[in-house]
Amino acid sequence: MARRIIDLSVPIENDVASDPEGYRPQIDYIDHAASVGEITSFFPGLTREQLPDGEGWAIERIALTTHNGTHLDAPYHYASTMDGGRRAITIDEVPLDWCFGPGVKLDLRHLPDGHVATAAEVEAELDRIGHRLAPLDIVVVNTAAGNRYGSDDYVVRGCGMGREATLFLLEKGVRVTGTDAWSWDAPFLYTRERFAETGDASLIWEGHRAGRDIGYCHIEKLHNLEQLPATGFTISCFPVKIRAASAGWTRAVAIIDEDQ
Repeated sequence: MARRIIDLSVPIENDVASDPEGYRPQIDYIDHAASVGEITSFFPGLTREQLPDGEGWAIERIALTTHNGTHLDAPYHYASTMDGGRRAITIDEVPLDWCFGPGVKLDLRHLPDGHVATAAEVEAELDRIGHRLAPLDIVVVNTAAGNRYGSDDYVVRGCGMGREATLFLLEKGVRVTGTDAWSWDAPFLYTRERFAETGDASLIWEGHRAGRDIGYCHIEKLHNLEQLPATGFTISCFPVKIRAASAGWTRAVAIIDEDQ
């Protein structure tokens, strides 16, 4: 049995519109020449000439949020409570068995940017691929944002998952979902317009807020979902363990076992 691993993660990098202005990561690269002073400071008397090729080490200093790059949101990100009033768990408390399991891909690329997907649309896609959801399936959504990562319009592309659609998944026992868009919800540009028209604050972050009723995690900024089949693969998305945090970065991958 051959095994194929597909990288579902985007890199953390400078100069890419991966997040709105003010929320993007900043990486300071310190190369082998620039670090010589750092390494010689640890060893009094050491000179550059004594180092192999006169080089120190390469390191990077990074300023970022837990929501930069491909990351797993904890229920605590959405609200202080989950499951109808219980304290929401933070990323270091997320059960690890939520983060490794059978993957299911919903192809919603046909839905327009800003559209809020409904339970009926999710159910129709599940019928199309012939899959019945099981507890701890990891459901990822391929949107029109997927192939726009790295483009200036990335954060305003793709459909979002509404409260109704999210609860449809959670009531089936799904505890981790994911999207290749910037947010599980519709881009803020479109939600802002809807709120301006209606004054209905329940439209804001409605998919995220479903976690107040049933606690769940989701992965944002996935990549390469177009390469996945609808089913028949495993997703691994273990988060970095950050004490009491709302999210953790993950090197999400899909594992496909194939007959040789």
